[in-house]
Amino acid sequence: MFNTGKFVGKTVLITGASRGIGKEIGLKLAQDGANIVIAAKTATANAKLPGTIYTAAEEIEKAGGKALPCIVDVRDESSVKSAVEDAVKKFGGIDILINNASAISLTGTEDTTMKRYDLMHSINTRGTYLMTKSCLPYLKQGKNPHVLNISPPLLMETRWFSNHVAYTMAKFGMSMCVLGHHEEFRPHGIAVNALWPVTTIWTAAMEMLSDKGGEAGCRKPAIMADAAYAVLSKNSKDFTGQFLIDEDVLRAEGVTDFDRYACVPGATLMPDFFIPAGTYDAKFASGQTRKVHEKAVIDEEIKQVFTSVKSLLNAEVVKKIGYVFEFELTDAKGQTSRSITLDLKNGEGSLVDKKTTDSPDVKFTLAAEDFSPLFTGKLRPSTALMTKKLKIAGDLPGAMKLEGLLRKLSQKK
Repeated sequence: MFNTGKFVGKTVLITGASRGIGKEIGLKLAQDGANIVIAAKTATANAKLPGTIYTAAEEIEKAGGKALPCIVDVRDESSVKSAVEDAVKKFGGIDILINNASAISLTGTEDTTMKRYDLMHSINTRGTYLMTKSCLPYLKQGKNPHVLNISPPLLMETRWFSNHVAYTMAKFGMSMCVLGHHEEFRPHGIAVNALWPVTTIWTAAMEMLSDKGGEAGCRKPAIMADAAYAVLSKNSKDFTGQFLIDEDVLRAEGVTDFDRYACVPGATLMPDFFIPAGTYDAKFASGQTRKVHEKAVIDEEIKQVFTSVKSLLNAEVVKKIGYVFEFELTDAKGQTSRSITLDLKNGEGSLVDKKTTDSPDVKFTLAAEDFSPLFTGKLRPSTALMTKKLKIAGDLPGAMKLEGLLRKLSQKK
């Protein structure tokens, strides 16, 4: 989407803008000559997760904007207020707030510590509320003022709560702010909307979690930046209270070429969390129909998987992964027919055709006929999870790490 110059001189405060989607939105608006307040915690470089508020500021100024890097912990009221005051002092006001900062832990109740629970709720829900509250006096005086939360549509579906209820509650808290604030702020002409990607977005954080791979099926942060640009261009008095999906926003603007946003053009797209069932299913179908397999065929495929996986096992792989995975395979009636354990935590690793522990780090439940496709690259764990072919219990980041090993296995074929 082309820049139009609408944001020249506008002041935009973005939380979590040192990298990823937040930084990309800042760069997009900077091309118009906007003032970008980079409100994030990262002030020193991290070898595993590149990007600081200062490097982001340099990029924004090179893109044509003015930048104000602020060390901000959105959980801390004094930190938030200080950043807002600094922004107003330097630029004279605040026209747009983008609540992008977020924390994630895709764990079930037993595996979610209260420290992690508090972190997610303090950053996602409380941080969004606090930053919005602190910016409100200045947004009231802003030009075409907008609040944009990077949060999902409020889908009250069991599948989005059962595997990671703590995270879903915290993320939906951001969206509930949209639900309430858009009507509360309507008399002041302040728009409050939510924007969410239909596919997984490939960021530095995703790269770190998935062991520097897995970008196939993901899109670049640029699609969220272009969609945000379109939303923020709308008349704030008329366009408010919307729960928006990035691709839908851009299609409405006349965009038809979405391959340019793909990390790997032509790859089957991977859906993000919190996408409405049915609406976008065709987008994520690979176009290949898998025949119903007889038991003997399935058993032979699993045997071949065992041979291939065992050839990859060694102490180095164990050191890199550090998880025990259990695969509970089900028959056509949904009953457990077999259990397989992949130990990438002990010794040189092992793959055995039985259950070896009552407490695996990650447990996968899937149809027996999908076990081979999972290990040969035809079915990705993240895609299978979104399309209900796979249930995951335990440590979700561990499941993402396994994808790295699966990619190596499929490349050998």
